[in-house]
Amino acid sequence: MLAKDIMTKDVITVTKEDNVETVIKLILEHNISGLPVINEESHVVGIITEGDLIYRSKKLHVPSFFTLLDSYIFLENPKNLEGELKKITGYKVKDVMTENVVTIDADDEIEKIATFMAKDNINRIPIVKDKKLVGLVSRRDIIKGYANQN
Repeated sequence: MLAKDIMTKDVITVTKEDNVETVIKLILEHNISGLPVINEESHVVGIITEGDLIYRSKKLHVPSFFTLLDSYIFLENPKNLEGELKKITGYKVKDVMTENVVTIDADDEIEKIATFMAKDNINRIPIVKDKKLVGLVSRRDIIKGYANQN
């Protein structure tokens, strides 16, 4: 069985410039847990999930530091704080989304999808054809696919 056989074809998407409120409304309205983020050419550039939105409510971790001769010496990379601040206070999808997204070709076997999901703890994978988004496969789609096969 191939990805194109089990994927959801009518995928709700957002762009980097959409605001977080739009994402929240779409997630609640359509009872979904995440949305692919696409560009003008329908290429997947990210994904935004309930987990990304919940991240906004987490406690901010300030890097450990000490002072020496009126200077601050950070024990951790202060760039991590900058990234956390951006994600917590983000208003646009581009500030909150996950950028490193696994995509699968529409002609790939569902075993490949299941392997990525299990190995990387992924709940949904965008399906592409010629680098353009054509569908989405969730864990539930895989279970339905196997159930319909029997």
